[in-house]
Amino acid sequence: MTLIDRYLEYIRSVRRYSERTVCIYHDILTEYASAVSADSDESLLASFNPSEIRSYEVTLMDERKLSVKTVNLHLSVLSGFCRFLIRKSLMDSNPVSLVSRPRLQKRLPEFYRNESLDEYFTHTEYFASREDLQAFLQAPFTDSGRRSYEKRLARLIISILYSLGLRRSELIGMTVENVDFGRKVVKICGKGDKMREIPLMDSLSEEILLYLEAVEALGGRQRSLKEPLLVTYRMNPLYPVYVDRVVKNELGCVSGITGRKSPHVLRHSIATGLLNEGSDLNSIKEMLGHSSLATTQIYTHSSIAQLKTIYEQAHPRAKNGGKHGD
Repeated sequence: MTLIDRYLEYIRSVRRYSERTVCIYHDILTEYASAVSADSDESLLASFNPSEIRSYEVTLMDERKLSVKTVNLHLSVLSGFCRFLIRKSLMDSNPVSLVSRPRLQKRLPEFYRNESLDEYFTHTEYFASREDLQAFLQAPFTDSGRRSYEKRLARLIISILYSLGLRRSELIGMTVENVDFGRKVVKICGKGDKMREIPLMDSLSEEILLYLEAVEALGGRQRSLKEPLLVTYRMNPLYPVYVDRVVKNELGCVSGITGRKSPHVLRHSIATGLLNEGSDLNSIKEMLGHSSLATTQIYTHSSIAQLKTIYEQAHPRAKNGGKHGD
C-alpha cells in the first residue's frame, strides 16, 4: 500500500471523511505525484520541499489558470498529507507551511429574498397537497403520474433544503427514521458524523407524510426505516447532480431569483433570514451544524449589507446624501 493509499484510508476510517471528500483528496494527491514525477514513495517524499511545492503552486495558477480557491484547496490537501507523514515519523516538518498562499477575496454569501421563496412555495402548493396525491394514486405508472411524483419530490427537496438549512449531502443521506414525527424533529448526521436535531414545522411534517404515501404506492410496499427518505421515480436514491438540477429548474421559474441557483444558496437564505428576524448566532450555528461560531458569523456581514441597502433606500437623510432639508 502506497503512502497516498495509507493516507486516504486514514481520512476515510479515522477522520470519517465522506467518500466524495476522499475522492477529491485522491485526485489532488495523484495529480501532484504526477506533476513532480514521483513514481515511488521515496521520490514522493523527496518532492516535499518548499521549492518544489512553490513551483507546483505556480503551475496551478499560471499554466492551468485555476482559481485561488482551488489552488488553496490543493495546498491544504498537501499540507494535511504532510502532517500525516510527520505523525508517521516520515518527515520532520511541514514544507507547505513555508509556502505563501494566494489570497482569497472574501465574498458575502448569496441568498434568496423571502418574497421570492414565498412566490415559489405559493405557485407549487398544489404539488404538496392531498388533492394531487389522490390523483397520483389513481394512476401512478402513467406519464401524468410520473410528472406528479417528480413535481412533488422537487417541491419537497426545496422545502427541506430551505426549511432545515441542510447541506446537499445531508439531504441525500436522510433516511426514513431521521424524521421523528412524534417529537417534531429531524435528526441529521452532518460533517464528521456529528448528529444534530432540527425542529420540524407542521407544514413540512405534513408534506413529508404525503410524500411517503406516494413513495409506498410507487414501490408497492411499506418502506423500512433504514431506506433513503427521498428517492427518484425509479425508486433509486438521490444523487448530487439530480438535486442540483432540481434546484436549478425549480428556482429558474421564479421572477425574483436571477443569480446562482444551488442547494447551498438555499442554506444561506434560511440562515440570513433567521438572523434578520432576530435569531441568535448560537442557535443558527446549531441548526446549520457549524463546528465554529466564526463560520456562522459570516451571515452577520450579509445582514449588515442588506441593512445598508435598506437604509440608503429608505432613510430620509440617506436619500439626499445626508444633507439637511428636502
